[in-house]
Amino acid sequence: METIDDSKYSKKYSKKNFFNKLSGYAKVAGAEVVETALKLYYSAQSPDTPTWAKSTIYGALGYFIFPIDAIPDITPLIGYSDDLGVLAMALATVIAYIDEEVKKKAKSKMTEWFG
Repeated sequence: METIDDSKYSKKYSKKNFFNKLSGYAKVAGAEVVETALKLYYSAQSPDTPTWAKSTIYGALGYFIFPIDAIPDITPLIGYSDDLGVLAMALATVIAYIDEEVKKKAKSKMTEWFG
């Protein structure tokens, strides 16, 4: 898999763009993509998450938001597979900062969107 330039994509990140994309495409992207993105998002909001981890998270979320990536999101069935790969890689990198509170917030939002 191609190495992702965190700084390039972190500039594409904003809370508004993140939630617009996530809420608008939640059912298309699928629960796994959405839950992973939410865990990263809520971890980045925690004051206990160090700056280096937040940079990784914002880079991955920026990649997710950016409409032109390795596999365009409008591609049926596989459009979000590259996004999931990048999000999963970021999650594995910052897993120590995904605590119970982060998981609880992500689960609550998942319930709100998916029932």
